[in-house]
This record gives sequence, structure tokens and C-alpha cells, in this order.
Amino acid sequence: MKKRRSIIARLLAVLALVGAIVALVILIPPALKDNNDDSKKSSNHPAEQQPKKQRTKAKTYVVETGDTLIGIAHKTGVPISEIRALNPEIDPQILIAGETLKLR
Repeated sequence: MKKRRSIIARLLAVLALVGAIVALVILIPPALKDNNDDSKKSSNHPAEQQPKKQRTKAKTYVVETGDTLIGIAHKTGVPISEIRALNPEIDPQILIAGETLKLR
């Protein structure tokens, strides 16, 4: 009896594995195709892309708790490279709340 159950269990395991592989082969290609189509559509229509945020007119920015250099660049519209060039003494990895950064 035990041998028969063992054979049946092995056959069911193989069938389950084959079924899972078939399901993946059927489901994954359409999902990948949709993602590629979206990226092509957005690159063909530059007017549909999100507009760049306008630069702030402020000359400085006071660092708040949890701010990162990337976050500040997004908030102000000033590129990271420019913020770093204007503030060479600032360590971009360690921004301290209350610190003042030059933006212009």
C-alpha cells in the first residue's frame, strides 16, 4: 500500500510542477508586453511626460528632519550637482536638520 501511495504522490508532484510551468509560460509574456508598450508610448509623446518642476526663487533652503539631497533637489528644482557645487562643505550623506543650503 505504501509503495502505491508513494508513486501516486510523485506523479501528482510532477503534474503540479508541469502545471505551474505552463501557467507561467502563459501568464508572463502578456505582462511583459504591456510594460514595454507603456514605456514606448511615453517616450513617443514628450508632451505627455511630466513637466519638470520649476526652480525655486529662494536663495537658500533650511534642511528639515528626514530630508535627503535628492528630496531637496526635487522640492526646489535645483539639480543635485548644483547644490553640491554651491555647498562643498556639506556631506550629502549626513544632512543635519536646521542646516542652511545655498541654492543660488
